[in-house]
Amino acid sequence: MSRIFSVRELTDAIKRTLEGAYPFVWVKGQVSNLTKAASGHVYFSLKDADATLNCVWFRTAQRGEESFDPLTGEVYEDGPRPSLAQTMREGMEIMCAGRLNVYPPRGAYQLVVEIAQDAGLGRLYLEFEELKRTLAAKGYFDAARKRALPYHPARVAVVTASTGAAIRDFLRIAGERGWGAEIRIYPSLVQGDAAPQQIVEALEAANAHGWADVIALVRGGGSIEDLWAFNDVRVADAVFGSAIPVISGVGHEVDVTIADLVADVRAATPSHAAQLLWPERATLMQTVDECQMRLQRRWESGMRERETLLAALSRGLAWLSPARQLQRLDERFEDLEARLARAMEGKVSHAEMMVQGCAERLVRAFGPDVVAQHALRVSALEDRLRWAGEKVLHGRQVVFERLSAQLAVLDPMRPLERGYSLVRQADGSILRSVHEVEVGSRLHVTVRDGVVETEVTGTEAAKTGAE
Repeated sequence: MSRIFSVRELTDAIKRTLEGAYPFVWVKGQVSNLTKAASGHVYFSLKDADATLNCVWFRTAQRGEESFDPLTGEVYEDGPRPSLAQTMREGMEIMCAGRLNVYPPRGAYQLVVEIAQDAGLGRLYLEFEELKRTLAAKGYFDAARKRALPYHPARVAVVTASTGAAIRDFLRIAGERGWGAEIRIYPSLVQGDAAPQQIVEALEAANAHGWADVIALVRGGGSIEDLWAFNDVRVADAVFGSAIPVISGVGHEVDVTIADLVADVRAATPSHAAQLLWPERATLMQTVDECQMRLQRRWESGMRERETLLAALSRGLAWLSPARQLQRLDERFEDLEARLARAMEGKVSHAEMMVQGCAERLVRAFGPDVVAQHALRVSALEDRLRWAGEKVLHGRQVVFERLSAQLAVLDPMRPLERGYSLVRQADGSILRSVHEVEVGSRLHVTVRDGVVETEVTGTEAAKTGAE
């Protein structure tokens, strides 16, 4: 050996050799292990019957839409189509072009895809879909024929590989759940050409023994090729014909096999199958604790209710006893007697207060001092009345004299003393104008010492200065 390489040196040498020899290659295969990262990069594997090639299609090399065939250059007449990076799915047969690349952190080579084109669905995927349609037509997947699993089965038959992660996970979860169960393992190959027949024989053996309450058919994850034994029609027939309910936990949650579809219950993983068979032990313990607490609360509540009822009945019995009735009568008599005494005392006290108040009011209203005060006030009022009367009489006398003088001046008979006369018409009205009478009218002429009856023989109107 001429020298010792470090891992990095050897990897770099392989990387230069590989990438130099295959700068651009075309590869055809079936898509498997497809993952679309949040960054937009697409990771997948190309598989055929004998080998697997890891591939990465970086987002910068992808196109949102393709208006022409990347291989032939033919323009699509019906318009742009979505890029294969968007429509790629498990089982597709595709052709990829790109460069080989060595990824040093994992020491693995991969194809960095530049161009990809759909080459049709893969053979395995087509076989899966064909078998699925055939069995569906026969009613293998009908929900009406599927049976419910017994709650906490005491005996479980497990059909799987005797050494592997699936049985270890199943037994670990089973040991952590429920309150104990018997498990028998019916070993079988779960991968390869001989696996389907061994799985069928294990299922038939479990049914022939008739010991188990449930049969668990489990296997760990893998590619579609790894899980293909569970897509065999013989396995589907054995699961469908099982007299014992079958729970299937094959692969990961995203993996779906024909056995999963035919089984009475499908679990996402082997561990999930164990979780569906037995309840969680902590949940059972909590349920027991809750039942105990509810029982304790119910017991305490019942005791309190009975104690309350007993106390009420005791009080009722004591209340209805003759001795108690006599005691209540004595108490009532004493109470009424005390109330009567208090009422009499209150009435006498109130009457005394009323009499005393009346006496005080009489003294205040009619006592010697009050009489003397009223006498002085009467005397003062008498003086004021006398003065006011005299003043009013004097004022009225003055007014009377003034009015008498005015009345005397206005007396119609006074002018008669000076030689005037007062002429009245026949109806008694005073004659004021020559135009109020006619010739022949009778007039009454009043003079100082009597009345003269006269008749109008003629009238003469007075002449004004203007005339």
